[in-house]
Amino acid sequence: SMFLWQYLTPVLLITVQICKAQKCEEFTDLDFKHAFIGTNLRVKLLLYTRENTSCGLLMSHTNLSATPSFNASRPTTFIIHGYRPTGSPPVWMGRFIQLLLEKKDMNLIVVDWNRGATNVNYIKAKENTLKAGENLTALVKVMQDYGVSLHSIHMIGISLGAHIAGFVGANYNSTIGRITALDPAGPLFTGSAPEDRLDPTDAQFVDVLHTDIDGLGFRKPLGHIDFYPNGGTDQPGCPTTIFSGGEYFKCDHQRSVFLYLESIKECKIRAYPCTSYKDYLDGKCLNCEQFGPAGCPIFGYDVIERKDILREMGHTTTYFKTNPKNPFCMTAYTVDIVTWNQEVRFGYITIKLHSGSKEALATIDHEASKFKKFTETRMLAHFDSYIESPVDKLSLTFTTGNVFKPPYKLRVLRLRLTPVENKERPLCRYDFILEDNKKKTVRPIPCEENNF
Repeated sequence: SMFLWQYLTPVLLITVQICKAQKCEEFTDLDFKHAFIGTNLRVKLLLYTRENTSCGLLMSHTNLSATPSFNASRPTTFIIHGYRPTGSPPVWMGRFIQLLLEKKDMNLIVVDWNRGATNVNYIKAKENTLKAGENLTALVKVMQDYGVSLHSIHMIGISLGAHIAGFVGANYNSTIGRITALDPAGPLFTGSAPEDRLDPTDAQFVDVLHTDIDGLGFRKPLGHIDFYPNGGTDQPGCPTTIFSGGEYFKCDHQRSVFLYLESIKECKIRAYPCTSYKDYLDGKCLNCEQFGPAGCPIFGYDVIERKDILREMGHTTTYFKTNPKNPFCMTAYTVDIVTWNQEVRFGYITIKLHSGSKEALATIDHEASKFKKFTETRMLAHFDSYIESPVDKLSLTFTTGNVFKPPYKLRVLRLRLTPVENKERPLCRYDFILEDNKKKTVRPIPCEENNF
């Protein structure tokens, strides 16, 4: 046994040392009392790579060779969280890390500035964004000296974190590769000069997602491309009254993270450049060729593929609509209806597509559509799920919302449903009656061309 020990001891020692070096570091977990006292800013860097997807390694701010898993030839992505009034770690962080590393081999640095972000006093947290920005600016300099190309750096900033990324980018005169801003903070930044907030000159490419422009987010465009899902205000599925507690304040704001996460993994959501959300819902912005070579880009992580075209165009504002929960992506169809009623009718239409046991639902209710004799009415329908063809049945419900008048009938001469993504496969139905508030189910048939 003595003989065995002689051989085992060095092996054990080495193992112990490796474990020591690879001690997993957790995101700072604070609570309400810290939020009242306010905490001193200390920035902690947690490095994740494909070798250690679930174990954050504490990174040195000054000596990168002290963290062996950091590899200067790999691209580096930073995740910079925002205001944390309660001090708890962000619920989405683990999934964010996992999805990014599945997508790409990278150095992923989680910037934990929770000690500066946890404060009931938002003004204090805002002041700390400048300090956190200085801290990261120094780190990027160390990275540059270590051989990291600034083009390969992608900073993803959430809320206040978006402006932190902007401060760092500004210090490197647009040489950092990309900044993604997820609902950049509005309060105390709105109306400030470009150097005091995120702006398009902070990186080679700046993409911005706005989900709470009437609350915690920033209303105006801040990047080369700005996405406004659901118009940028009330996100579907989020509480609309204050009685739902904390969720009411943070749900719209936080939705930006969940939408972005889904863009890395599942949904390919197309975004439509448009002058307003209303015009988009009215179907006025579906002709993607009219927007030049960038067309209608795919929202989220992969929009970087259109980077050069979007930069040349200067600035693009886009809109899309989502489901209330994951999966957020919807399928858009244009609905063209020609009616034969003597009088003009106004109403809302709900459409259900059936394919076998699967069904998809769209409610066109943002404003009443106008149906006039022999005049084509075009609407944009967003279905809550994607249905593989063939569609064997359509159910339609027409509602006027008029309680006091006798129920109307709408005589439809032609209904045409065209998938926005695949215009070659329209569905049609000719000559049928829709009664107010009664569901009508029909089988679609191939469209006859030139039939008014």
